Amino acid sequence: MKSYKDLEVYTTAFSLAEKVHKMSLKLPKYELYEQGSQIRRSSKSIKDNIVEGYGRRKYKADFIKFLIYAHASLLECISQLQMIEKLHDVNEVKMLLADYENLGGKLYNFIKYVEKDWKVNRN
Repeated sequence: MKSYKDLEVYTTAFSLAEKVHKMSLKLPKYELYEQGSQIRRSSKSIKDNIVEGYGRRKYKADFIKFLIYAHASLLECISQLQMIEKLHDVNEVKMLLADYENLGGKLYNFIKYVEKDWKVNRN
């Protein structure tokens, strides 16, 4: 693995952050700076924490800590999507919820892999 870009959890999180950004712009004007801003930040935080953790991968505990932050941001994003689903009629929300649930499972499994099998390369 040469880069964080080789991680499936990163590429999926990046793609979903793009979709969330576009979806959030469909919210009513009064929500663009409230709910819209919050969900854009939480969705982008997932990918950003994966990247920051990867940058600290020589320190396994730091890598795990940032992956856990990414997972927490993912849960926040799901919560925001659930609220949008209840309050607004935006078609993409159901699919995004399913995609984030799927990513949550992959991220959880990746955290477990890093905890158990990640080999620190000190070169």
